[in-house]
Amino acid sequence: MSFETITPPIARERLDQDSWTYLDVRTVEEYDAGHVPGAFNVPLLHHGPMGMEPNPEFVQVVEKHFAKDQRLVVGCKIGGRSARACDLLAGVGWSNLANMDGGFSGRHDEIGRLVQEGWVGSGFPHSIDPEAGRTYAELSGQ
Repeated sequence: MSFETITPPIARERLDQDSWTYLDVRTVEEYDAGHVPGAFNVPLLHHGPMGMEPNPEFVQVVEKHFAKDQRLVVGCKIGGRSARACDLLAGVGWSNLANMDGGFSGRHDEIGRLVQEGWVGSGFPHSIDPEAGRTYAELSGQ
């Protein structure tokens, strides 16, 4: 594994330093419903006719906007998609990646017990208002 896994409190510390950028890999709909302030949205998966389908432009859009040495905190809903996104990005040359375990909503075990608090559950600020240039439509040129 060529990325690290961090908790939301560590992610917040890094984002507060301004040397890290938050990459939200959830769907556009999830991002629109609430996200980490300042987050850039590049979905790893999209809703398709057969359920969730890979976004074929994921790496291309990330490459267009972020240098491969840029420090990225990568997050999703609970931490699974963001770990896959980190694997994918590390495989094509990104070197400063941190997967946020617990994601935006928190990760639960198979019987529903919370095992890792998420961003929102940690009491951190969140927004439904995207900043200019950070939505997937803007980043992908759609």
